[in-house]
Amino acid sequence: MPVLEHVWLGRMAYGDAWAVQRRLAAARALGEIPDTLLLVEHPPAYTMGRTGSMEHLPFGVERLVSLGAEYVEVDRGGSVTFHGPGQLVAYPILGIAGVFPLAGQPGLGDVLAHLRALEEALIATVALHGVVAERRPPYTGIWVGREKLAAIGVKLASGVTTHGAALNVCTDLEWFAQVIPCGISDAGVCSLASLGVTQLPTVEETGGRFAAAFARVIGRELRPAGESVLSLASSPAVVSAATPTAA
Repeated sequence: MPVLEHVWLGRMAYGDAWAVQRRLAAARALGEIPDTLLLVEHPPAYTMGRTGSMEHLPFGVERLVSLGAEYVEVDRGGSVTFHGPGQLVAYPILGIAGVFPLAGQPGLGDVLAHLRALEEALIATVALHGVVAERRPPYTGIWVGREKLAAIGVKLASGVTTHGAALNVCTDLEWFAQVIPCGISDAGVCSLASLGVTQLPTVEETGGRFAAAFARVIGRELRPAGESVLSLASSPAVVSAATPTAA
């Protein structure tokens, strides 16, 4: 079975983790590393995607920075979202054609299939805690009623995926009140904690469970990251392989 390597980056500034993604994506495009899943928790940061609008920042960038958050314009799809403590962020670095081949188009991959796989793995992960989440077309992510529990935004370049999914475990939801999350004005945001999950896992534990679920969904054998991945991911932060929990 093809392999998916995974690594827990710990708490890492958004910009540093983005640099790690770019290094790994370049190596994956050259076939120097296998498909890899980065798992991380960020200090407070707001990111604005390619299809975002300043209208989704009703209080302006200065307000966000004054609260102690980083603000970064990024190359993923989607609009503005928040990353911060208590949130699991997962970045799959996949050679997408090998995981989701596009029918009748050799060498190309199906980005929509990648999005659906992220959603399926997220739904399976939160189900372990008794939370029933679902999709809400035409939006991405997973939802409980009209509240988004996990957001998704990805990029595909040179046949390799970057960016990914953010799942609120025990995130302070007041951070989301400063923006119009994902540009959706008629929706709220929730977390496992706000939904009443009492035996909350740590963000790292949640990462292990998501890794196991995502590997199963895409038909990969999950393994801790090897030296080729760790050497690229180890700067600027010290990293360790996450221990997956059966999902």
